Amino acid sequence: FLSMLKIGCFAFGGGYAMISMIEHHCVEQKKWITHDEIMNITVIAESTPGPIAINCATFVGYKQAGFVGSLIATLGIVLPSFAVIYLISMFLDNFLELTVIANAFKGIKIAVGVLILDAAVTMIKKMPKKKLPKGIMLSAFTAMLLINIFSWDFSSISLMLIAAAVS
Repeated sequence: FLSMLKIGCFAFGGGYAMISMIEHHCVEQKKWITHDEIMNITVIAESTPGPIAINCATFVGYKQAGFVGSLIATLGIVLPSFAVIYLISMFLDNFLELTVIANAFKGIKIAVGVLILDAAVTMIKKMPKKKLPKGIMLSAFTAMLLINIFSWDFSSISLMLIAAAVS
């Protein structure tokens, strides 16, 4: 619970930003799961409903203590965000209009981008050194980039299905 609570307290930017923290804490420090397991759960968590960080925390909790562990880990990762949003909604109607808060969020956006990039680079380094997976990844990245740049109407689900068919 405390490990996931710590990650939930200090990870801004959602699930993708939390992946590198979950990996660092659960794989490298605690050795609760392996690098392969975090990569697999990340892929599974992306394709299942719900936030990716919660799915990852639930998996780690389940690996450690079964069903009860998954509940406790999920509670630990969710509780900080819930508490912050609850307090904001109770006390500050115009929270984002405060200059200090708006400026803080601008800085947080940059940090979130770096955390997401760190998680991606770590996963790419741990990918099998085969040409097909790297080719699929590079093609999907290029396609997503072009879709976003040119604002094409193309579903990311379709892109994932194409990648799965090629794989």
